[in-house]
Amino acid sequence: MPTIRPMRKEHLERYGAIYAAAFSGEPWNDPWDPRDAVIHVGELLNSKQAYGLEYVVDHEVAGFILGTSMLFHYGRTFEINDLAVAPAYQRQGIAGRLLTHCLDDVKEQGIVGVHLITAGEGILPQFYEDYGFSKEKRVILMGMEM
Repeated sequence: MPTIRPMRKEHLERYGAIYAAAFSGEPWNDPWDPRDAVIHVGELLNSKQAYGLEYVVDHEVAGFILGTSMLFHYGRTFEINDLAVAPAYQRQGIAGRLLTHCLDDVKEQGIVGVHLITAGEGILPQFYEDYGFSKEKRVILMGMEM
């Protein structure tokens, strides 16, 4: 039976492999090197305010959700930094189950809001809208290449 449980640092290599495979495919098509993905996930997982869950099927990690919380003047918020499911396990509802479990947990912890950045086109905006997310009206994402 599948299990959702807290992420474990000893599974970092698996998380990196999942991340690299998931984000190298549609809709992102980012050419992630698995070694860099391990570093990326490890930096988040080692953050003092990190919170993450893994989805395990037959003793194998199939996906994970990972984020960090931060205190603002109006309360503590949670940012979902990564939600990734191994390609072999995609389209089975795992991402939705991880997201629902995470949202329930952070609400119980007193989090006042949850934020994330996702692709502006394709299936992902609708996926998150189906779980109650909406586009922010008061802020925009800005960036600068260096």
